[in-house]
Amino acid sequence: MRLSAKAQYACVAMVELACNFGERAPVHLKSIAENHGISQRFLVQILLQLKGSGLVESTRGAAGGYQLARAPKEITLAEIIHAIDQAPPPAFSALAGLHSTPAVQVVAHVLQEVQEREQQRLGEITLAALVKHSQPSGELSYQI
Repeated sequence: MRLSAKAQYACVAMVELACNFGERAPVHLKSIAENHGISQRFLVQILLQLKGSGLVESTRGAAGGYQLARAPKEITLAEIIHAIDQAPPPAFSALAGLHSTPAVQVVAHVLQEVQEREQQRLGEITLAALVKHSQPSGELSYQI
């Protein structure tokens, strides 16, 4: 699986927003950027894309910032990643130009299956689960 830096940073920002879900005050962009070492200019672009996808809401002004548009248990990693990066191309796209031999067919089938399972798993992981695993309770041990 290959994710752009933008998609990875989006996931981090969304976990930060999920940790603050339910708070009255929105989370300041500067706070997210400083907490995680993300460029503010880059983070603005990311949050605008997430807003355009309906995953976050923004409030303008000095007391403004960002909040999740839905509860953390309703937002998956797949949604976040696909809001930033386009849907992945078929894993076997390079094989399309080859002759349809049994070897090519079996490799294409296996690669497609792996990609489907990957997307399924991303769709199962919610922000709520990530928040739970990010809470300081000793060591971080998220298992896939």
